[in-house]
Amino acid sequence: MTNFLVKTIANAGALGVAIWLVPDITLTGDSTGGKALSLLLVALVFGLVNLLVKPVVKLLSLPLFILTLGLFTLVVNALMLLLTSWLADKLNLDFHVEGFWAAVVGGLIISVVSWALNTLLPDND
Repeated sequence: MTNFLVKTIANAGALGVAIWLVPDITLTGDSTGGKALSLLLVALVFGLVNLLVKPVVKLLSLPLFILTLGLFTLVVNALMLLLTSWLADKLNLDFHVEGFWAAVVGGLIISVVSWALNTLLPDND
């Protein structure tokens, strides 16, 4: 349970950095507390998408991973971010990714920042 919480917080931090750096990734809200709650909920959705959908997509696109020497990971990460944006819209969360290239850049930023945060945050499992 602690590991899940740590990963969700790391995802929220990484999403926050992507929102801050990429103009086409937005999180709107009325107050700072509302934005923080929305960010945590979006991080939870993003974590679930990465847990449930991403392995299936990676397996189905294995030949493209091999052909591109792993660069197809950027496309898969972008698609997971776009799926998260779509799900957030359906759940009435104020998170939106505008376009594929914003998702590619955002996915790259999220990957790097969440890796860094996961190395810094404690892991009790």
